[in-house]
Amino acid sequence: MPVAQVNGARLNYVQMAPEDATDDVEDLIMVHGLATNMAFWYFHYAPVFSQRFRVTLFDLRGHGRSEMTESGYQPPDLAQDLLGLMDHLGIRKAHFLTHSYGGVVSLNAACLAPHRFSSLVLADTHIAAARHEHHWEAGQFGTKMQAVLDEHGIALDTRDPYFGYKLLTEVAHLQLRSEEVPAVLQEMVSPFIGKYGNRTASQWIRLMDQTKACTELMGDDGLRLDELRKLQFPIMAMYGDHSQARLTGRELLEVWGHAVFRRVRDGGHFFPSSRPQELISGCNRFWGGEFGVRHELRTGEPKRNFFRSDRIFQAGEAWYFTTREHARVGPAASRAEAEQVLASFIAAMATEQLSAVSQ
Repeated sequence: MPVAQVNGARLNYVQMAPEDATDDVEDLIMVHGLATNMAFWYFHYAPVFSQRFRVTLFDLRGHGRSEMTESGYQPPDLAQDLLGLMDHLGIRKAHFLTHSYGGVVSLNAACLAPHRFSSLVLADTHIAAARHEHHWEAGQFGTKMQAVLDEHGIALDTRDPYFGYKLLTEVAHLQLRSEEVPAVLQEMVSPFIGKYGNRTASQWIRLMDQTKACTELMGDDGLRLDELRKLQFPIMAMYGDHSQARLTGRELLEVWGHAVFRRVRDGGHFFPSSRPQELISGCNRFWGGEFGVRHELRTGEPKRNFFRSDRIFQAGEAWYFTTREHARVGPAASRAEAEQVLASFIAAMATEQLSAVSQ
């Protein structure tokens, strides 16, 4: 694979484009999160999106086949890596698809050079500004996970704002010792499970133990809410219901009134890996403009953003629908039945609003 010498590090990258691509084909850059590599996007996403875009994948510094330097892992440094790679490849402007820490890196780049962003998709990205403002509310899922951690002797606290990064390190040790990873953690750490799990885990441990990455990655990420408010290009943020990063999503609702916020029902942090079709569909609908239509406000409702999802969905053998007041209404025996009940609900709401106006 080709490499680029950028910002003091050798970065590994690959590009894919439509067979009939012309000079005006749009660029899409995918940025993976911590402890993974470009393979996170390569198999499920690149073949699909390269039919429309010239796709660029690369390994972050210290990941995959990119150089593991002694330092240079602070998010602003990694952002300069990204912008430098764009310069090296002659990419003036691009769409971005990012997961987890890849979103932190991309947001730092966006604050430095917003004119180089056509759009940005954040998949479960957590930022320090949200960690500083709030404490993570573990909820029922977090409580269940804490019990599993305690049962297996994993000394982590799900309320720790850096829980996700520390969990990666603990799971890497389990993987290298060939010990079983508790089932409830499988989705959260899916890149460590599978054919290349030991190689990925070993590289992560080496990065944490032999470089300054541990302190640089888990320090201040350089992002400020007042700077993020200045970003006006199209943004879609998707967050899993059972992810600690959802805290950031709630914070960003108040920051980007123009952005699209989507919830991934019952999803964990690694939903792009375990449920790729959901993210692919969301991206295509976002880039196609489907989410650009703003929802009408109800009578007396304040103007603010919401997390949204498809109203009608299937869980197991049953069908359900959602409203702003209720996360799950049902069950119904079929999609048609759920549509009928939803139509009745909407009609009743319209009648109620009309009655309120007439009074």
